[in-house]
Amino acid sequence: MHFLKQTAKCWMLLLFLSTQSIAQTLEEGSPGLVRVSAERLNRIDSLLQNGINNNWINGAVGLIARDGKIIYKKAFGLDDVSTGKAMSTDAIFRIASQTKAITSVGVMILYEEGKIGLDDAISKYIPTFKNPTVIAQYNAADTSYTTVPARREITIRDLLTHTSGIDYAVIGSNRMKAIYAKSGIPVGFEHRALNLGEQINKLAKLPLTHQPGERYTYGLSVDVLGYLIEVVSAKTLDQFLRERIFNPLAMNDTYFFIPTAKQSKLVSLYTEDSQRNLVKWESYNGISADYPKLQGTYYSGGAGLSSTISDYAIFLQMVLNGGEYNGNRILKKTSVDQMIVNQIGDLNRGANKFGLGFEIISAATQLRNGVSEGSFRWGGYFGTTYWGDPKERIIGLLFFQQSPLRHGELQDQFHSLVYKALEK
Repeated sequence: MHFLKQTAKCWMLLLFLSTQSIAQTLEEGSPGLVRVSAERLNRIDSLLQNGINNNWINGAVGLIARDGKIIYKKAFGLDDVSTGKAMSTDAIFRIASQTKAITSVGVMILYEEGKIGLDDAISKYIPTFKNPTVIAQYNAADTSYTTVPARREITIRDLLTHTSGIDYAVIGSNRMKAIYAKSGIPVGFEHRALNLGEQINKLAKLPLTHQPGERYTYGLSVDVLGYLIEVVSAKTLDQFLRERIFNPLAMNDTYFFIPTAKQSKLVSLYTEDSQRNLVKWESYNGISADYPKLQGTYYSGGAGLSSTISDYAIFLQMVLNGGEYNGNRILKKTSVDQMIVNQIGDLNRGANKFGLGFEIISAATQLRNGVSEGSFRWGGYFGTTYWGDPKERIIGLLFFQQSPLRHGELQDQFHSLVYKALEK
């Protein structure tokens, strides 16, 4: 009897450990298998359909996985309102700033190989960043300015954490937008025949908005890192990411510029008119909605990629797995651990913190929408968003294709409904 009890305990322990093990690949599964209520999970359908019925959004795709089991993957509404084309789960979206996490993983690959150090000055690899300056006084009337020397060089860690002092073109602070516009610095959604190295070297000669490491300022830092990858690897950023990340992970629908055969999968892009009616986005500030189709030469490490929700889910699962997916190790777990922990200390950036390429969720945010403290997340300019939750072993993605997304609360409600469906 004692032997039977011990055997039963061993089997129970093995069963428990098997359910706690890292899932190496994503596959379809039932919600109940991973302790999620299917009934409560389906409340997401009503949330998204209500957004469509109220003309807040034209369509959406959502995906949720727990323990490697895809328990929710659905498309809603229309891809193209004018033609009635339905939204599809394999549609390609402009993921914009979701590119940043992928480029950051590329940087960490080089770090693991000993080719760079995170606290190296970027000028070691891109000499035009030597002796940076910081803006002191600015005259809005003619965009003239004075500068002071930076107290130290910009490091690779500064760039990964957006503490470099580099701002954003088009969407950044007013003064830096004006300075960058005057110099023709691109924002990243680029269809002109530009060269990444030429543009980054031009950016390097412009002043920083603050001293390196002094503040968090969301900007073109990861575009700089994209060029760093090109310099160190002697490959274009497109080649490097495809060889080291996309091909090993079978992310077969992720591109800077979509090949002709797949361009029909690119989702239509929407915005709002002055009466807040949904209308197609044709262009804005010189940015064409068709930029992913135009076979350009500018590989923006901060905003240039387009992808499907399934491809990006694979990337997130790799991170959640500690750097490995389907037998292919992209990063060591120790490197991933560095990426998904607070790397900015006490610097203020609202409720949350920032790691190396990812926002890190705080306790305050967990209280608001349920996403566990320590989760990593980000999103894109055109309405895509994602998160990964190591504690609950969840990845979640919700893709719209609209900017501005006036009803951004749909994203928060999506998060909340996922956690309300968990059966602890």
